[in-house]
Amino acid sequence: MTTDTEKYEDSMSTPTLAPHSDAPTGHRPAEGRVGAGLFDPGALVRSLPEALRKLDPRVMVKSPVMFVVWIGSVLTTVFSVKDPGDWFGWTISAWLWLTVIFANLAEAVAEGRGKAQADTLRKAKTDTVARRLVGSTEERVPGTELTIGDLVVCEAGDVIPGDGDVVEGVASVDESAITGESAPVIRESGGDRSAVTGGTKVLSDRIVVRITTKPGETFIDRMISLVEGAARQKTPNEIALNILLASLTVVFLLACATLPPFAGYAGTDLTMVVLVALLVCLIPTTIGALLSAIGIAGMDRLVQRNVLAMSGRAVEAAGDVSTLLLDKTGTITLGNRRAAEFLPVRGVTEAEVADAAQLSSLADETPEGRSIVVLAKEKYRLRERHQGELAGAEWFAFTAQTRMSGVDADGRRIRKGATASVIAWVEARGGEVAEDAQALTDRISEAGGTPLLVAVEDTDGARVLGVIHLKDVVKDGMRERFVELRRMGIRTVMITGDNPLTAKAIAEEAGVDDFLAEATPEDKMALIKREQAGGKLVAMTGDGTNDAPALAQADVGVAMNTGTSAAKEAGNMVDLDSDPTKLIEIVEIGKQLLITRGALTTFSIANDVAKYFAIIPALFAAVHPGLDKLNIMHLSSPNSAILSAVIFNALIIIALVPLSLKGVRYRPMSADRMLRRNLGIYGIGGLIAPFIGIKIIDLLLSLIPGL
Repeated sequence: MTTDTEKYEDSMSTPTLAPHSDAPTGHRPAEGRVGAGLFDPGALVRSLPEALRKLDPRVMVKSPVMFVVWIGSVLTTVFSVKDPGDWFGWTISAWLWLTVIFANLAEAVAEGRGKAQADTLRKAKTDTVARRLVGSTEERVPGTELTIGDLVVCEAGDVIPGDGDVVEGVASVDESAITGESAPVIRESGGDRSAVTGGTKVLSDRIVVRITTKPGETFIDRMISLVEGAARQKTPNEIALNILLASLTVVFLLACATLPPFAGYAGTDLTMVVLVALLVCLIPTTIGALLSAIGIAGMDRLVQRNVLAMSGRAVEAAGDVSTLLLDKTGTITLGNRRAAEFLPVRGVTEAEVADAAQLSSLADETPEGRSIVVLAKEKYRLRERHQGELAGAEWFAFTAQTRMSGVDADGRRIRKGATASVIAWVEARGGEVAEDAQALTDRISEAGGTPLLVAVEDTDGARVLGVIHLKDVVKDGMRERFVELRRMGIRTVMITGDNPLTAKAIAEEAGVDDFLAEATPEDKMALIKREQAGGKLVAMTGDGTNDAPALAQADVGVAMNTGTSAAKEAGNMVDLDSDPTKLIEIVEIGKQLLITRGALTTFSIANDVAKYFAIIPALFAAVHPGLDKLNIMHLSSPNSAILSAVIFNALIIIALVPLSLKGVRYRPMSADRMLRRNLGIYGIGGLIAPFIGIKIIDLLLSLIPGL
C-alpha cells in the first residue's frame, strides 16, 4: 500500500489533460435522463396499452393475488353474460376488470420509466469501424467483429468500438452518452482509471484499448437490459411477501367458499358475483397490485441518481446494511492534499519560507503544488508570480526520480519536495539540516499530515528554511452525514493505505466510527468476512482491480465507473458519476424501498379489515338486525355496500401509484419507532380511508334510481 508521501509523488507525476467529471457531481439527475418527479398523468395514457397486454394469464399468474382477481373478473363476466339484464353483475365485472388493469398500469408506469431510459441509451449505440492492431499494422474492421483480447487504436474524434481497458496512452474521453455529464474524463493505462465504455468518444490524444467484452454484451447493452427491467428478478424479500399475500388469499378464499351454507341457513342468498366481489375486497389486493411497481421504482430511483443496480437484491440489501466501508481519499477527503501552513526553522521567518515555497512550486503543476502557491498568495500577501518573470531562470518540474521541484535564479537555488530527497540535496552541497526541522516533520506526521521541506543554496551555503504542512481536507458536511448514519444504526469504517497516525487523525476529524490503516486487499476481505460472520450486511465502494475481491464479497459493492473492468464486474452496482460518497444515498434509497413496501403492506392489510366491517354488517343486517349495530356507516343497501367496496378497492390502487413510485420518505430512527410510525400513519390511515371512501361512494350510488 502507498503512503501519503508516495501518493503525493504519484499525483505529481500524473499528467493533467483537461477538466473532468470524476469529482463528485452532486445528486441531480443526469442531463437527458427521464425525470423522477411525482406521478405524471400522461404516463397513464402512454402505459395503458402495456397494461392491457399484461392481461395475458401467463403474465398475471406471476402475481398470485391479482391472478385471483383476474379469475374473479372472468367468472363474474361469464355469469353476467348468462344474465344480460343483471346490471349489478355487469357493474361488478367492470370494476373488477378495472382493478386488474389498474394493477397492471402501476407496473407498466414503473417499467415505462426504465424503457424511456433505455431509449436514451440506445441512441448512444452506433455501428463503428474499429482500427484493430495486428502486430505493428492496423486493419479496419466492423466493431461487431471484435473479440475479447483484440487491441484497437482510438484517436481524437474516434468512437470507442467496445468495452475495454486502456493499455497504452492517456486521453480525454466524452462519456456523456452514459453519464449525462458533458465534461470530459481522463482515461489512462496502468491505473484505476483505465476502463473505457463502447460508444463513448475520444476527445484528445491517442490510446490503445484491449477489448474485454463480446459484441452485444457491452456495458451499454447491459444498462439497456437492466433499466428496461428485462433482467429484473424478484428479490428474496419480495418472494417472501408474495408467499404471505398468497397465503392470506387462500385463507380468504376458503372463508368465502364456506359462506354460502351459513348464509343459506341464515336466510340470505349469496350469488357467485357477490362471493367474488367479497373475496376481492377482502384479499390484500392493494399491496398485491403495487408490489412489483415498488421494486421497479426502487431501482429506477437509483438510475435517476446515475447508479446502475445489477439486481433488485442489491437495492434491498442496501436497506439493511449495518456496516459501511469507505475509502479515505476521494470519499472522506477531497482527494488532493492542500498546503495548510509554512513552518520556519529557527532563525528564519515565515515570510521567507513562503517566498521560497512559492517560487519552487511555480513549476509544480500538481494540485498540491498549486495549493502552495495559493496559500503563499492568500495568507502572506505574496503576489502571484509566473515563470516568465524571472529572466534566465532554470525551472525544475517534479519527477518521480528527484521527488522535488524548484528553480535556479538570481544566484539562488531553491528546492521543495519529499523530506529524504531535500535532505540529501542539502547534504550533497555541504550544508547541514537544522535540528528543529526533524522535530517539525515529526509533529506534522503525528498529526496525520505530510511534511515537505523547503531548502535554499546561496552565498551562505545550503540549508533548510522550513517545512510545508500538507493535509487531507475532509469534505464539508461529512461529519454530519456520519452522525446521520449512526442514527440509522450503521457503523462506518474508513479504509486507507496510510500509516496509523495519519489514519487516526483523519478518522477523528471526519467522525467515522473506526478505521483500517495500511489496508491490503486481504485486510479488506478479512474485515468484510468478520462483519458478515456476525450477521451484518456490509457495503463498500471501490474502483481498482485490488478492490474487486472485496467488492464481490460485500453485500453491496459499488464500483466506480472510472475504475477498472474487474471492479465493475465484481460489484453489484456501478456509480456512473464515480462519486464514492453516493454510497450513503444508496443506503437511504434501499431503506426507502423497504419502508415503502412495509408501509403499503400495513395500509393494505388495515384496508382489508376496514372493508370487512363495511361489507359484512350491511350484507347480513337484513336477516340479523343485531348486526345493524356494526353497520356504523349506515350504507344504503347490501348491493350498494358491495359495489362501493369494489369501486373503492380499484380506485385506491390508482391513488397509491404516486406513492409507490416516489417512495415513502425515509427518516433515521430506531426500528421500534419506525414500526410505531408506520402503524400510526399507514395502519390507522388504512383503517380510516375505506370508511370515508366507501361512504362517499355509497352516497353517490344512492342517487342512482333503482339501486
